Amino acid sequence: MHELGIVSGVLDSVRPVAQEAGATKLLGITLSVGEMTGALQDALFFAWEALCEGDPFLEDAKLTVNTIAPRSRCLECGLEFGHDQFHWACPECDSVMAEMIAGRELQIESIEVDIPDSEDEA
Repeated sequence: MHELGIVSGVLDSVRPVAQEAGATKLLGITLSVGEMTGALQDALFFAWEALCEGDPFLEDAKLTVNTIAPRSRCLECGLEFGHDQFHWACPECDSVMAEMIAGRELQIESIEVDIPDSEDEA
């Protein structure tokens, strides 16, 4: 299950940045995940729950996943078109020479953290 590695990597990237900014708690992360990565959304959520459980910094954090559908540009006629994993032929000219322009993303779009006011600490 490579989703465990994905979520672990995301948390390893986010935690130090959030804590350096003074965050006491991670509230949420939004990821953009392309369908062509092969990452399964249910498995991402399962890995998220497993890795956040029992960690006071992560425990109540919410994971949001935005799925990005595959899109390609035909190298013959220039048409941009959506497709699935198995059908890459250009609907305009039937060429299979295409460049993928969306669908392989795997990026952190946003993080939400709790940073206490300095007045609260006084």
